[in-house]
Amino acid sequence: MVTVRRWWDNKGLQIGVLALIAGSAWMLRQTQGELLLETYYTITRPLQMLQSGPTPEERLRDARILELQTRIVDLESEKKKLQNLLGYVEKEPLASKPIPARVVGRSADQWWQQVTLNRGTNSGIQEGYIVKADGGLVGLVESVTPNTSRVLLISDLKSQVGVTISRTAAKGVLRGDFSAEAVLEFYEKVPNAKVGDLVSTSAYSKKFPSGLAVGRIKSLDLKKLPASVAKVELFPPIRFLDWVAVYPKPENQDVETEKSAEQKSK
Repeated sequence: MVTVRRWWDNKGLQIGVLALIAGSAWMLRQTQGELLLETYYTITRPLQMLQSGPTPEERLRDARILELQTRIVDLESEKKKLQNLLGYVEKEPLASKPIPARVVGRSADQWWQQVTLNRGTNSGIQEGYIVKADGGLVGLVESVTPNTSRVLLISDLKSQVGVTISRTAAKGVLRGDFSAEAVLEFYEKVPNAKVGDLVSTSAYSKKFPSGLAVGRIKSLDLKKLPASVAKVELFPPIRFLDWVAVYPKPENQDVETEKSAEQKSK
């Protein structure tokens, strides 16, 4: 009996450890390691929460806050644009007060040709109305529906605007070039013009009232036949139009095409 007790005292701990290892191995085999993994996750989850940053709920909340902040910035920008446009409108005579409108349609293949506005006949807009923006003349209302208007831009190749050089009163026809620049064909062979001269609509135009800013002469070709031409840098931001002002068409003005033909015949 004493011999067995001594043997147990010497080997009991080893046998217990071996039994614990065997039992653990059997349990892992039966549960496929799920208990061990669960124990691991229970121990490490608090540490992971401290190290991994915000929770999914916090991330969602932060995303909503950023969305609202972005929306506020957009609304402030729109508010500023409208205030500038309305301030510009208030300076106009009451009889010619324009209709503010926003560009809501523009195709990539006709970027320099036309835009669609969010106002139409229900707002009083008609064909032939003039469209301006900060910087000057933008184009002409070509067609309307009850709630939209299509505008022919002055950057379109089909567009023709009678213009004059503000400094010298030299006159010509401005045609679009599908870009932020346009081509000015002078009526005279050698016009009194130079680079940097300002260009505005002329009093000969039936389509547009006189004195609307158009742009600035960027380059001159006095050797061009049959008449000199100039490249004009357009003032209105036609590349990225947003808000515009729509004006009634002018009345009781000379016909532009007739005057143009008369000048060329001379």
